[in-house]
Amino acid sequence: MEKEVISQLSALAHERRLAVFRLLMRRYPDAIAAGEIAQILELPASSLSTCLAHLRQARLVTQNRDGTSLQYTADAGSASQLVGYLSSDCCRGRPEQCLSFSAPMEANMSQRKHNVLFLCSGNSARSIFAETLLRAEAGDRFDVYSAGTRPQSELNPYAVDLLASKGFDTSSLKAKNVNEFRGEDAPGMDFVFTVCDSAANEECPPWPGQPMNGHWGQPDPVKAEGTDAEKRLAFQQVYGALRNRVRAFAALPFETLDRASLQNSIDDIAKTKD
Repeated sequence: MEKEVISQLSALAHERRLAVFRLLMRRYPDAIAAGEIAQILELPASSLSTCLAHLRQARLVTQNRDGTSLQYTADAGSASQLVGYLSSDCCRGRPEQCLSFSAPMEANMSQRKHNVLFLCSGNSARSIFAETLLRAEAGDRFDVYSAGTRPQSELNPYAVDLLASKGFDTSSLKAKNVNEFRGEDAPGMDFVFTVCDSAANEECPPWPGQPMNGHWGQPDPVKAEGTDAEKRLAFQQVYGALRNRVRAFAALPFETLDRASLQNSIDDIAKTKD
């Protein structure tokens, strides 16, 4: 085990390799093509190839072929073992110094409402869908928010019309900047979900309090082309996919799961086929 840990720490002790691994973890469980990784991180193909080879050798990244494209995914299980090994080793006799990933959720968490934030780039459609759906599904157990890394000035009219057609009150919905939720007076988040790849791709400061994260990336329906009916269908498909994930999330037995099990459940929801 120690040899593997040394190999993994060595692989991550490099600025570019660490950037690649962090991107793949933010997008987990998505598989990302090498070309997309290079474009996001602005890396030359040769440099990226070397980085991925080191990360694969250290069992931090897996590779699969999709047609002619090589796809890469973070090996979350291996990364979890690394963190667990370091936590166990460094915390001997001082458990209060480290976060226990096998410990139950905070004792008072089942007695209070969880704070959930949905993020996308524009906060005009996908994150608004997720916010509205979770609030309607389990608003008695969750305080739900949404925000954008580059929010639009107005919500997308197709998104608003769809929610209204489903019977939701849209009068209080608005686009918000993610910075509104990073201040000292902002509510502490228990869960942060990205629902678009662009938001997950961005390198952001870590959230205080170590909330659990999930990536439920959906295609941007705003970019749909064609007739009015075809555009509305694109919004309906994204709405349906997020509804399935929100319902699965709300149904999780939070009071019986430890942090690791809950994070695994969130990742499994992200793998749901639409």
